[in-house]
Amino acid sequence: MTIEGHASRLAVTTEFLFTDHDFSRIRTLIHRRAGIALGEQKRQMVYSRLSRRLRELALPAFASYLDQLEARHDGDEWQLFINALTTNLTSFFREAHHFPTLAGHVRKRQAPVTVWCAAASTGEEPYSIAITLMEALGDRAGSARVIASDIDTAVLAKAATGVFTTEQVRRLSPERLRRFFNKGTGTNAGKVRVRPEVAALVKFSRVNLLDTAWSVKEPVDAIFCRNVMIYFDKPTQKRVLDRFAPLLKPGGLLFAGHSENASLVNPAFRPLGQTVYELSRTPVIA
Repeated sequence: MTIEGHASRLAVTTEFLFTDHDFSRIRTLIHRRAGIALGEQKRQMVYSRLSRRLRELALPAFASYLDQLEARHDGDEWQLFINALTTNLTSFFREAHHFPTLAGHVRKRQAPVTVWCAAASTGEEPYSIAITLMEALGDRAGSARVIASDIDTAVLAKAATGVFTTEQVRRLSPERLRRFFNKGTGTNAGKVRVRPEVAALVKFSRVNLLDTAWSVKEPVDAIFCRNVMIYFDKPTQKRVLDRFAPLLKPGGLLFAGHSENASLVNPAFRPLGQTVYELSRTPVIA
């Protein structure tokens, strides 16, 4: 049952002490480190995900964990804290209307074509982009690149393997499955792996969109940053989008998530389609 009082409120289970103050500290820390704005409704999710770290570290209460975390300032536990509180919901060719737009866009671009997937998660999105580039560019695809980044190191490690269950690829056409995936046998039955020529287009790296410097510095033809801004507050959204614009080549495209609309976009962009925006003028760098 939930235990409530004037000073604090515990989570549904009393395995670990979890007060209002603990939750407030967590909200502050994850916003400062990753830009994620956690609402009050995320309290039980936070308890569930971070309680695994308390068990691993044999700590009795959230306050003890947070004290240890803040005392270190940096290090592996901070990354595990971020990994625990990020949400990774993805699938192959999710928001399918974006990919024909990307294909038409890259056919008109000069080689080499580069696309940045800024929330790579477990890999379905960057591999979908790579497949689209191969289909659209044909022989020119060999010089194309997909920069696949995420703040969560655990999902990046999974993505880099290129291995997926047959359930995860069940909505792909038989033609795409044959052309772009190898089917597992023996102990790997029920799994597929992206073919080497697909994997060769994708380079994975950790990028925190709140960092003052990004490892992505080269001009790119398109940026996929889908279903990320919804976790940021308005000032953080503006800072990130203002930094995207100078990274795009003239006429480059920004692909946003289905819940993210034009009101969030830098004035240098104009709407091109459903949650697709084109860099229409030279961005002003503040």
